[in-house]
Parts: sequence; structure tokens; C-alpha cells
Amino acid sequence: MVLKSSFTVLVVATLAVFSSYAPQAEAHSWADCIDWKFNKGGKQDWSDKGGKCTGYARRYPLGKEFGSLDSAWPNRHYQQDRQNPSTALACSDGKVGATRGSDETRANPPSKAYGGQYGRMTVTSVGDTLCVRWPAKNHGQLFHPNNKVQIHLSKSRNAKDISQKELLKNTIANLNYKNCNPSANEDRRPCGGCFKVPVRAKGIYLLQWRWMLNQDEWYTSCADIQIK
Repeated sequence: MVLKSSFTVLVVATLAVFSSYAPQAEAHSWADCIDWKFNKGGKQDWSDKGGKCTGYARRYPLGKEFGSLDSAWPNRHYQQDRQNPSTALACSDGKVGATRGSDETRANPPSKAYGGQYGRMTVTSVGDTLCVRWPAKNHGQLFHPNNKVQIHLSKSRNAKDISQKELLKNTIANLNYKNCNPSANEDRRPCGGCFKVPVRAKGIYLLQWRWMLNQDEWYTSCADIQIK
């Protein structure tokens, strides 16, 4: 009986060791924050302790744990149609796409997608630096491909959303996806990148965060930014 009990303990312990080395499941990312402000001192720290978010994507729910919105309903990650992603819907309507995501269509007026239960709209100026944050979702390690995060900014002021095809003509930045904080939790590891706001007249514009996980597997987040 003692031998049998010892064997059982050994098997359980062995399985526990091997399970700790099991590969982490792949997950999908999104823009967690559109206007991340680092704490005083300028140290680039994407963790909740390193700064705060002062501008969000459309209808972004407040009070949620960082990196947790892939398990929410509707989830936050919108995957475009893989058949022809260059002509797919640029911003999720919560109805179409390989992964539908949540509603990120333009509100009328745009301010209706912000405030209350949602995060505030980004307000900025030409020449300012905007820093965008996202969760690594198990894709921030050295052996992962470093597909760049594309930042697109429409030139259409106070207008309806333009198509993905048109947005691809308005790329203003390509950011390092794996620019992340050190973290033991690869899924919730905070990452981000910064860019300068290009010349635009005063008004509200569509900004799109777009990232490819695998070939033709594109994820997007959409936000309105007000340029003063």
C-alpha cells in the first residue's frame, strides 16, 4: 500500500512538472489604450504602475483587468475576413469578420462612443506624441515573428469612416509589437509604441491599430482622435 501511494504521488508530481512546460495557447491582441501617458520621469513603462490611459478606442469598457477582454462577451479582438483583408471592414461592427469582436463603428456624434461606462476620447495636437498600449497575448517572446503594428490615420476630417483600402494609404507609423515590459505572464504582458501626430487640420479623425498574427490574419482596433 505504501509503495502504491508513493507511485501515485510520483506520477502526479511528474505530470505537474511536464504541464508547467506545456506551450501557452495563442491568443489575439487589440489596442488597450490609444493615449498612454507615462509617469513623471519619462521612463517607458507599459504596466498599470508605469502610467495611465487618457484616451481609448471606441466603446472601450472601463474597469476591466488589463489583457482580459479576449474572454469578455463580446470579446475585444476583431479579426478581419481572411479571404480579402485589404477590403474587409476596417472597424468591427460586432456582426461580421473571422472573429466578430465588439462594436467599434463610428457613433453619431463620435462622442457617444466615449464617457460613462466607456473610456474617454483621445484629444491631441499636431506634433504631439501618442503612445498606444496592447497586451502581448503570448506573442512577445524573441522566437515569435515580429510583425509590426500598423497605425493608420484618416485624412478625412469629421467624416464617415473610410475603407481599409484607403486606410492602407494613410499609414503614419509601424511599431515594434514586441516592445514589451519584462513579465512572467506572457499572456498579460504589457507592450506599446509611440509616434508623432502628423499634420492635420483641427477636427476628429479615425485612427486604426492593425496587426497581423499569421499570414492574412489581421486584427484591428478603431478610435476617434480629436486634433485641436
